[in-house]
Amino acid sequence: MATQSFNQFPSYPEMIYEALDELNQEGGANKSSITKYIETKYGDLNEDLSKMLPLHLDNMKQNGDLIFLKNNYMKPSSEVPAKRGRGRPPKPKAPLPPGAVESAPPKPRGRPRKDPNAPPTSKKPKPAPVAGGPNSTDLGSTTGRPRGRPRKVRPQPAHDDDDDVEES
Repeated sequence: MATQSFNQFPSYPEMIYEALDELNQEGGANKSSITKYIETKYGDLNEDLSKMLPLHLDNMKQNGDLIFLKNNYMKPSSEVPAKRGRGRPPKPKAPLPPGAVESAPPKPRGRPRKDPNAPPTSKKPKPAPVAGGPNSTDLGSTTGRPRGRPRKVRPQPAHDDDDDVEES
């Protein structure tokens, strides 16, 4: 039986932690510097390194094992600034003087909700038709003309009156 000596490499997270420790850069290390360190330390890892390293970096970032800040990876520590949320930060509130009572909460935005205990209201009655209105026979105007634009008058087809004329 032939004995095969396999080159046992540490796991990718261990190699990444080792690279971050050895590079010891102030703002962390970017992906390319981590890749170069691993290649020089462990030799050529085939094409697996180019495929597997970004995958492991992303997994470690999602798990909270690494912090990704300004395109650099670093170990979580107390020196790392807190990640800011999206949007504009809220204004700082001024502290109230001692003995002051907090005012009422701010008025809610939007239309107020309907009171479920309130009695139902009836709809408004329709107003009586005005004289001279669109359905009215009363003209109601002093000039004798209805309001608005007059209706279009269709021209009557012209009849030939030549039949009535006698020929001599």
